[in-house]
Amino acid sequence: MSQHRHQRRSRVISSSPVDTTSVGFCPTFKKFERNDDDFRAFVKRFIMSHFFKIIMISTVISSGFFVALGTSYDMRYHFSSLFELSEIFFMSICTSELSMKLYVDPINYWKDGYNLLDAIIIIIMLLPYTVRELMGRQFTYMHIVEGLQSLRVLKLISYSRGMRTVITAMGQTIYPVASVLLLLFLLMFIFAVLGFCQFGSADNGDHDNWGNLGAAFFTLFSLAMVDGWTDLQKQLDIREFALSRPFAIIFILLASFILLNMFLGVIVKHTEDAIKKLERERMLERQAKLMEEKQVILQRQQEEISRLMQKNADCKSFSELVEKFKKTLHHTDTMVLDDFGTSLPFIDIYFSTLDQQDTTVGKLQELYYEIAHVLELMLEDLPQEKPQSLEKVDEK
Repeated sequence: MSQHRHQRRSRVISSSPVDTTSVGFCPTFKKFERNDDDFRAFVKRFIMSHFFKIIMISTVISSGFFVALGTSYDMRYHFSSLFELSEIFFMSICTSELSMKLYVDPINYWKDGYNLLDAIIIIIMLLPYTVRELMGRQFTYMHIVEGLQSLRVLKLISYSRGMRTVITAMGQTIYPVASVLLLLFLLMFIFAVLGFCQFGSADNGDHDNWGNLGAAFFTLFSLAMVDGWTDLQKQLDIREFALSRPFAIIFILLASFILLNMFLGVIVKHTEDAIKKLERERMLERQAKLMEEKQVILQRQQEEISRLMQKNADCKSFSELVEKFKKTLHHTDTMVLDDFGTSLPFIDIYFSTLDQQDTTVGKLQELYYEIAHVLELMLEDLPQEKPQSLEKVDEK
């Protein structure tokens, strides 16, 4: 039995390195770990809050705005200090975000692809300062390093669930899209060889567009995009190639109207599936949130009932407590009743009914006016009878 207890103790300790360390040290270390967990939970709530997301989104958007302004040399020259302050501010915000996320979960942070993207963006942001210190300001590829600063706007992806959904859908389309592109490449290879053999002859061929396999591929790409294909066809018509038009029509039908539309259809299908999945996840999150609120309300009610039961220790159950309370009531006691006629749903329905009644009365009045008008017109159309006095005068 002592061996079983020893094995159980060793399994419990080995399953948690923090517990092993805390057991090996003093109780003060346990207290420090508990306080650190509380602060870590506070930091986690802060970086997951909507306020922090709004700060980061505003910072990234303002940084992208300054990057756009930096493309003007006049703006960069006159407001150089403002640009430097904006870079320092953006770098401090991003490094603070990285530090807090690493503090909360330093191991699982690197398992998320979007966190890796944020880390790469921070490294890219540090490149201009590093290159200036190591290579000098006259470095040959310094303009490329500065152009990479536009990638900082990609930090918005980690704070936009919709963009993450689209990216996930694009990732799921890799294999079907690759199959469609491979089929398109095979089709272009076949038609490139055919086009070179038919239209790239050394005597009377179109050497600029069909002179070699590379030029034929580029020409077929233009035909697939239906971009300037009429000019290409004119070059072939001038040289009087008989099969040029059937060749172009068949390739455009296969490449542009079938394969490229298939390519777009695959992307659209997976995007729709990803959007539907996102909607289902949001619905489940709302249901989970409602269940949490219900559990909080039920827990609060249970706590209130427990406090009532503690105050009335002589009652064995809640039903006995209710019966005891009923016995203490008198006919003269005022009670708040849940009357149906005074409830908010009834008042809302009653007002809606009154509105419908007013609308119905207005329509009936309009109908009555129309009936009266029609009767008036009918009376006007009837032949009028002469009075008896006028008839006697006519007879005389």
